[in-house]
Amino acid sequence: MPPLVPVQQLVAQLRRCTAHDFETLPRVHDILRDFPADPKSLEPYLIWDRQHYTRNLIDKCPLYELIAICWEVGQGSSIHNHKDQNCWMAVPIGRLLVQNYHVVQQDLDAGTCDLAPSDLVEMNVAQPCAVNPDEPVHKVFNPPEFNARAVSLHVYSRPFDSCVVYSPEQHKCGEIDLHYTSEYGVRTAAAPH
Repeated sequence: MPPLVPVQQLVAQLRRCTAHDFETLPRVHDILRDFPADPKSLEPYLIWDRQHYTRNLIDKCPLYELIAICWEVGQGSSIHNHKDQNCWMAVPIGRLLVQNYHVVQQDLDAGTCDLAPSDLVEMNVAQPCAVNPDEPVHKVFNPPEFNARAVSLHVYSRPFDSCVVYSPEQHKCGEIDLHYTSEYGVRTAAAPH
């Protein structure tokens, strides 16, 4: 495993990327693998909430955004997509599971969908991953049996502020707005205290 680096060194590597690097998967995946963020350097950006995972903005420009997501034991995301943006994830603290889904049918105007689970991937310090652009619907979760907090770093090609969430049990889907819990280490006004 490569040596840990301060998160700002990871940011510097991402800032060197071109638009093409964010349109394809290999370059950013290699950066997350080759420049693993030192957990100590992430501390100013981490906010924890026992009710819900938190989204903490570290860096943002027109080409990408870098977010640290804090997961208490048992927390997970909704099943969601990323508005046609690429996504890469690394886990500098703990480990997480990613359940991917195949969209069998989706009618966003009608709010209906059918999903089928596909592969399940574990992310940890040594194993960053990228969301498959051909099947981008997934959920991330920190199962109770892992019995430890986790932090994931998410790089999204081009920032976005909404996504589609899915309920396979109800065969429903719909768009929701996304918010940051903190920006650059400062809690946002919209974030609960």
